Amino acid sequence: MDPLRSVGERWFSEPSSFRADMGKYWGDWGVDSEWGRLRSVLMRRPGREIEGLTDAAAIRFRELPDAGKIRDQHDRLAALYAGHGVSVHYVEDMAGDRPNGMFCRDLCVMTPEGAIITRPGLTLRRGEERYVAQALGRLGVPIAKTINGQGTFEGADLMWIDGRTALLGLGNRSNLEGCRQVEHELRGMGVEDVIYVPIPYGSAHLDGFINIPGPGKVVCFPWMTPYVVVDALKKRGFEILEVANVRELRTHMAINFVALDADVIVMAEGAPETTAMYRKAGIEVILVEADELMKGWGSVHCLTTFLRRDPVSGSG
Repeated sequence: MDPLRSVGERWFSEPSSFRADMGKYWGDWGVDSEWGRLRSVLMRRPGREIEGLTDAAAIRFRELPDAGKIRDQHDRLAALYAGHGVSVHYVEDMAGDRPNGMFCRDLCVMTPEGAIITRPGLTLRRGEERYVAQALGRLGVPIAKTINGQGTFEGADLMWIDGRTALLGLGNRSNLEGCRQVEHELRGMGVEDVIYVPIPYGSAHLDGFINIPGPGKVVCFPWMTPYVVVDALKKRGFEILEVANVRELRTHMAINFVALDADVIVMAEGAPETTAMYRKAGIEVILVEADELMKGWGSVHCLTTFLRRDPVSGSG
């Protein structure tokens, strides 16, 4: 056929969804729960940015950390993940003046169809997300969205209830515009219910007062958790586990845990009352030393970006 006589485009697009194509073109990535079997994480081992610090308050630390100890505790957490079959990937680079970069949970958040690169609310942390984006690109993780415009959003303010329901924390770190941008992406992926959760004054993120260790269980700090959240979870059949020890919550971050699998969590040692409550509720608790890491006002959940969890029944 004479090509000059042909009419119209004769190649037609494939009607498959992005999620269906993920494994074929990108890799085995995606998260739609807080407790499906953890398969892959992204972390930042503290590097040169943690050295030579002189003013804890200026970098929003409780106190100045010991560089050797903080790296040792980080290495042991990463080794624990690896020992439970989790692939640990690293953010290899970080600006030398960004010691909070190890808390990479804040810098991106995973969805069933790729990562959302966040935009930190604190100017002392802006720019850290660039290095997370580089790491994701190197790994082949698709980037679904970068928070832009006047939006701010940090990854610890997205929490999955199930594949069709998500909580978004609205507060000092994640503003209304940032939440709206995240909601727009989630709804395009099939999320039907998005619940905005006001972050109380004195708390940074959702994971400071609520977390999900497994199916049908939610842990919360009752004096900070809004009724609308508890009501929504109870209507979905969740058992509410209340952490009532304020010292353990604030000093040892007893809710800032990571679920390795259904009802199997990793958390910082030093919260015996809360640990006993979790175990009584049927949750296996693995304790790690994290006192040096927590000098930066973050614990194991803050240090860990989930890249892959096994899908769970009823999600997605």
